[in-house]
Amino acid sequence: MIPYKRAKWHGIPSLLQKLYDSSHPNSDLSQAHSLLKVLSSQLSMEAMSFVTEDRKTAQESTFPNTYTFDLFGGVDVSLTYLFPDAVLLVMNDDLVKDCLSVLYNCCICTEGVTKSLAARDDFVLFLFTLMTNKKTFLQTATLIEDILGVKKEMIQLEGIPNLSGLVQSFDQQQLANFCRILSVTISEPDVGNDDKHTLLAKNAQQKRNASPSRAEVNQVTLLNIPGFIERLCKLATRKVSEATGASNFLQELEDWYTWLDNALVLDALMQMATEEAEQSSTESSDESSLATSPLRHRLPQSMKIVHEIMYKVEVLYVLCVLLMGRQRNQVHKMLAEFRLIPGLNNLFDKLIWRKYTASNHVVHGQNENCDCSPEISFKIQFLRLLQSFSDHHENKYLLLNSQELNELSAISMKANIPEVEALVNTDRSLVCDGKKGLLTRLLTVMKREPPDSSFRFWQARAVESFLRGATSYADQMFLLKRGLLEHILFCIIDSGCTSRDVLQSYFDLLGELMKFNIDAFKRFNKYVNTEEKFQTFLTQINSSLVDSNMLVRCIVLSLDRFESQTEDVKVVEVLSECCLLSYMARVENRLSFLFRLVNIINVQTLTQENVSCLNTSLVILMLARRRAKLPFYLNALREKEHAEKYPGCLLNNFHNLLRFWQRHYLNKDKDSTCLENSSCIPFSYWKETVSVLLGSDRTSLCAIASYIDEPFMDLDRDLLED
Repeated sequence: MIPYKRAKWHGIPSLLQKLYDSSHPNSDLSQAHSLLKVLSSQLSMEAMSFVTEDRKTAQESTFPNTYTFDLFGGVDVSLTYLFPDAVLLVMNDDLVKDCLSVLYNCCICTEGVTKSLAARDDFVLFLFTLMTNKKTFLQTATLIEDILGVKKEMIQLEGIPNLSGLVQSFDQQQLANFCRILSVTISEPDVGNDDKHTLLAKNAQQKRNASPSRAEVNQVTLLNIPGFIERLCKLATRKVSEATGASNFLQELEDWYTWLDNALVLDALMQMATEEAEQSSTESSDESSLATSPLRHRLPQSMKIVHEIMYKVEVLYVLCVLLMGRQRNQVHKMLAEFRLIPGLNNLFDKLIWRKYTASNHVVHGQNENCDCSPEISFKIQFLRLLQSFSDHHENKYLLLNSQELNELSAISMKANIPEVEALVNTDRSLVCDGKKGLLTRLLTVMKREPPDSSFRFWQARAVESFLRGATSYADQMFLLKRGLLEHILFCIIDSGCTSRDVLQSYFDLLGELMKFNIDAFKRFNKYVNTEEKFQTFLTQINSSLVDSNMLVRCIVLSLDRFESQTEDVKVVEVLSECCLLSYMARVENRLSFLFRLVNIINVQTLTQENVSCLNTSLVILMLARRRAKLPFYLNALREKEHAEKYPGCLLNNFHNLLRFWQRHYLNKDKDSTCLENSSCIPFSYWKETVSVLLGSDRTSLCAIASYIDEPFMDLDRDLLED
């Protein structure tokens, strides 16, 4: 039994003993290096096997060499060659590389090793200092990435010795790989539990953690590094030299990426493949040898393109996170100054959205939204960046070119309305060049996207963000003239789309596109020209009000405004002819929406996703209050709950929701301008209406309490208690 066990050890304990003996001062490091090479070879075979087998759970039987190496203290012995600094003074680069390789291969197969290394803050910070050496950069960066992935507490970037000098010493390739590491340090950790995503939990957490999070502190640290953002913009927008014209590039990319999930590993392979290619160029080879050695002759060229795509994914991710942080305006200013948007516009046709065959829409496994393909990841990250860039910011007009900006001005002039201030203030030297701006290019590919494409959601979100904020008639008309409304209606009514995410994004986009725009409602009526189409549209809306309530809000708000513009002949004509406006004009339909909106949410289940249902119900009641109809609506709610045999249930729930609304939106940290801009109702009127509804005077006809019978009052009195 014992010999069999020892046979499984492959001499690793003996090698480790010799390695340990060679770790003392004045030892022969060349012998240590030879021993490390042998160990590295044994462990790397298992690590490669682990990567290619979908990262199965590591066990002794599956990876005996790694298990034995760890069992006999191999990790600690290896660390003596990296730690403490004194030993490094006599080390050579190759020894460090092999030492790092051994540790990395251990981490791949044994999660416990990664966690133990991650717990040593001094070692983690020390690893960053090794990145200054170009020869050991890749091995160091790969190990750091694995360690940070399991580290319980986020590392503080300001604790890295001379971080600014380190980053400035990187070439562009190293900086791109460093972004992969940075992404872990600037993103808020995902709590991974739906309960903690509720607004109640988030508000409670914000109270406990009033100071900036580690991720926010790290973002500031990065922004203070001279030239950092400028270099990222150059990386994101640099052109790719596509030396290969291979039509099977995408297939190669897919084949390789099924087992290479790390840009750093790709770098190492790229280096080896290039060396092989150089060596083979001095050898004679015929067609048969070329055919049997595709790696040697085709991989390097394809890898260059794969590299560029993967680098850009990492860079765009970091820029996107910074755009959504507290320093958003500072980041926006720099991205505009360094011409990120025009640069991406120039890459759009050649790299970002090249014309591919059907393989462009590969569905990976059961999850069509998975980001296991660099090509898919790149497109989604690009769309997320556009969404973050445009959302409620005046720099959104940089997505257009000069001719398109002139078109917006002409639309405003023709409609006899003033130009939007942000448009007037746009620096024309920073906008897109070429025949089309980035927004127009996006619209073009959006309309060509197949019905089952997973990109539709992100495309709709990116375009919607351009419209969000204060409603701009010119912006809407710009998109309407390009057939966007008809495209959206086709997707909702005629395409057979069943994805809730895609439908929600199209409902939201349609709401922003149509809001207060009489021309949009006229176009809607022209497209939805049969009762069958209209019923299909209503069925889609009613199938999930959480997804469609923003569109319902748009219709209610638009109807209210149009009804006050009866001196306008066009408005009167559309009001009388549009099936959608006629439907919402019937009070029983508005009440039906109100009942369901209040009924599908409660304080415990409110999230960032469904809190819009509460605000939409409030919009319906604010407009009723303006017309002195609030008592009628509240009484209708009372009658509804009595008819359903649940007296007090609906109104108590709504009362609790409004109490939460006050705590949530009257918090000094909350930005109320979004509610105000999206509804064109002053926030003061929102607050006033909520106060009236929550009034304690039971004789007030506008107070919810007046409509709840005494025995059923405050069924959930303690829901909001901390």
